Amino acid sequence: MKSLPLSLYSGVMWCAQPFLRLKLARRGRAEPGYLVNIEERFGQYTQLAVKTTTAEQKFVWIHAVSLGETRAAAVLIAALRERLPSMKLLLTHGTATGRSEGAKLLQAGDVQVWQAWDTVAATERFIQHFQPRMGILMETELWPNMAATCAKYRVPLVLANARMSEKTYVQTKKFDKLARPAYESLTAVWPQSEADADRFTKLGAPVAGVLGNLKFDAQVDVEQLAIGKNWRSGINKPVLIFASSREGEELQLLKYLQKIVLNVQWLIVPRHPQRFEDVAALIVQHGFKVTKRSDWTFEPEIAEANTIWLGNTLGEMALYYGMSDVALLGGSFEPLGGQNLIEAAACACPVVMGPSVFNFAEAAAQAIESGAAFAVNGMPQAVDEAHALVERAKSLDLAKAAAVKFSNAHHGAAEKTATAAVKLLR
Repeated sequence: MKSLPLSLYSGVMWCAQPFLRLKLARRGRAEPGYLVNIEERFGQYTQLAVKTTTAEQKFVWIHAVSLGETRAAAVLIAALRERLPSMKLLLTHGTATGRSEGAKLLQAGDVQVWQAWDTVAATERFIQHFQPRMGILMETELWPNMAATCAKYRVPLVLANARMSEKTYVQTKKFDKLARPAYESLTAVWPQSEADADRFTKLGAPVAGVLGNLKFDAQVDVEQLAIGKNWRSGINKPVLIFASSREGEELQLLKYLQKIVLNVQWLIVPRHPQRFEDVAALIVQHGFKVTKRSDWTFEPEIAEANTIWLGNTLGEMALYYGMSDVALLGGSFEPLGGQNLIEAAACACPVVMGPSVFNFAEAAAQAIESGAAFAVNGMPQAVDEAHALVERAKSLDLAKAAAVKFSNAHHGAAEKTATAAVKLLR
């Protein structure tokens, strides 16, 4: 029998379905990917239902909600395929960028669908239709009804590369009667850090070992990185990148740049593609010229004074980091928790971060301690710190070397996580 909190939650999620359709229609105007196969969100599938009763022929289900989780999942999927060569993958997502990235990971026999909306009916149709032998949720994506449905049908459900900030923990505790049964129903939780493990344990989750962060094992696109470094060699002034910037942060940067004069080339790469044109307009509104990556023929256009480059493409972060000397970390200058700094470090690009890094607190602290990253209180200090670093060649070289060393020192999570997953399967 359902608990009262879960029953109330289920009712709210059922009533919210029309609003989800409206949200998808609105998002789809900017990102058409949201309009693809919408009925999958409600547990309606065109793929044939699974008929086999043989465990080895059933799907291993991995849920990676967005782009960052999908890239982390890619590392785990590769490690699982090494151990399970005949594995059939069921891959689910919540965002268009995640689904687009995930399509690159599919092989013959694999299936990719949207995450089922967390109603009782949709989650039951999902589990009954695909009958996964195991579910692996990436990082934070635990939903009460999906957890309850997996428990009902005895599908082992684990949380991999799991992270939980102190802020999220405090918020989750407010809904303890709803959240705790979901966490307790999990088969295992494999956190990134001891601090994450402690928070999950307090919520009743079965922590089965701290296995590290999968994102350290992600392979940098060496071809893109080489192209970026080659382009950098032809630019006669330092290049500073504002990587994965979020709404409100570009405005902070542009307002400060209006007040100062620096002999550097700025490159802004927004986190979300639907904002590319808005950011381009914002740059112009503040008196700067803009040159878009999508307009470059073979290499960056030689920028006139007062010109900002806009990275308006997906899947080219290694190229952008390769052509940059120092990165400002997006998501850390508004109270958003920061974006992933690990890829920048792997590309030998030191990072300057603002005060909000709760999504990557441990990685941020380790990067600062190693000399691969620098913490500041706000945007003006970040610009000044980045500029000072590129003005000191020796300090910049040391920071770049520290970034690579920091990245290499934390490899190994993929092997540990895949081994733990295969052990549960068997």
